[in-house]
Amino acid sequence: MNNIPFYLAAFLVVLGVLIVVHELGHYLAARFCGVKVLRFSVGFGRMLWKKRLGQDRTEWAISIFPLGGYVKMLDEREGKVAEEEVHRAFNRQSVGKRSIIVAAGPLANFALAILIYWGVFMHGSEELLPMLGAPPNGTPAAMAAVGNGELVRSLDGQPVATWDDLRWMILQKAVDHESVVLEVVNERDEISIRRLYLSAAGEQGWEGDALERLGIRFYRPEMPPVIGKVVANGVAERAGLQNGDRVLALAGKEISSWYDLVTIIRDSASRPLRIEFERQGEVLSVDVVPDAVLERGQTVGKIGVAVAPGPKPAREVKAFVRYGIIEAAGRALEETWDKSVFSLVMMGKMLTGEVSWKNLSGPVTIADYAGQSARLGLDYYLKFMALVSISLGVLNLLPIPVLDGGHLLYHMIEVVRRRPLSERAMEIGQQVGMSILFALMAFAFFNDLTRLFNG
Repeated sequence: MNNIPFYLAAFLVVLGVLIVVHELGHYLAARFCGVKVLRFSVGFGRMLWKKRLGQDRTEWAISIFPLGGYVKMLDEREGKVAEEEVHRAFNRQSVGKRSIIVAAGPLANFALAILIYWGVFMHGSEELLPMLGAPPNGTPAAMAAVGNGELVRSLDGQPVATWDDLRWMILQKAVDHESVVLEVVNERDEISIRRLYLSAAGEQGWEGDALERLGIRFYRPEMPPVIGKVVANGVAERAGLQNGDRVLALAGKEISSWYDLVTIIRDSASRPLRIEFERQGEVLSVDVVPDAVLERGQTVGKIGVAVAPGPKPAREVKAFVRYGIIEAAGRALEETWDKSVFSLVMMGKMLTGEVSWKNLSGPVTIADYAGQSARLGLDYYLKFMALVSISLGVLNLLPIPVLDGGHLLYHMIEVVRRRPLSERAMEIGQQVGMSILFALMAFAFFNDLTRLFNG
């Protein structure tokens, strides 16, 4: 519960910035095209604050419902316009100018994403290297003979620099490709080729962690399940566990590594567990009930133990990655383009049923991710903001009446017909668009609540 104010603040900052940038795109384009702007509002509904500024006395406002905003322009369809200002009405502009104004909002979101990525890439950050961990038995990675500690050098011939690059490249390939070829190098500097089959990634409609289904995990040093520290007054101490105890089994399952131990305990919050362990050559057992702890929006089990120090990894697992001005700009453009296309592809697969609608996220999930990324650091938070900005840009370009893409569709029809659609046709379109939009919002909110209560 202590995380809620922080997560909410992180969410509101992202939301506020993206709404302002989107609406500023419309506002600046309208001014450029000579259209008078009557109101610039962040949020919908009743106004909480307003102030008139500028030669046109434009009303700048903050309204009660924060999930969006709008720019109200002079328009003869919405009220009487003085004769001397008719030329500044939106409806009197050419189709080209109206389309520029409408498209400027989503384009501003794409531009923001590019600027964020550009700045982050130029500033540089410490990144995890694309080093693979031992995969679970039966997964595609295990069948490809991926070994613990192998460093990925390339994927289908494309260089791979960081763990995030590897994750993103595999997700992109998994949408339309049957397999990928990984070039890896092990700790002895031996180069190998691993063919990874990708069908398992989408076998649950892309719900959950697709990479986990493939068996793609980050490298974990081999650490024996030996307790190095027992937290005072914790579950483990109360049960009598001590430093140096070697865990042999949990709930009847043999334990060979510290990772196995942590995985079972995390999945056993508030459920009894029998721990078998070795102490000075003697095999003992105790029963514990892991505490239920809220961590990053999920309930996990903990008993209050830490691993004994193990051997240092043979190779570094992190590197500081920074790009020059030109290369950073190129990567920013590529990143924005790739994520925009991927968003459209996934939306298309939702419509065809290849991707589950459970992947649709609403404000609760976005707020959770905003808080998590903010806790990880400024670069993660900015990258998250860029990703949401791209999603907002793509969503607004969909040809749904009410959204910017719907208005652009009207303009295309007008060009073909050589005259605008009738007021009645556009009114029906608005009603249909609102219905679709409310249905999507309701579905996204339902998914949020399902994730919140079911983990």
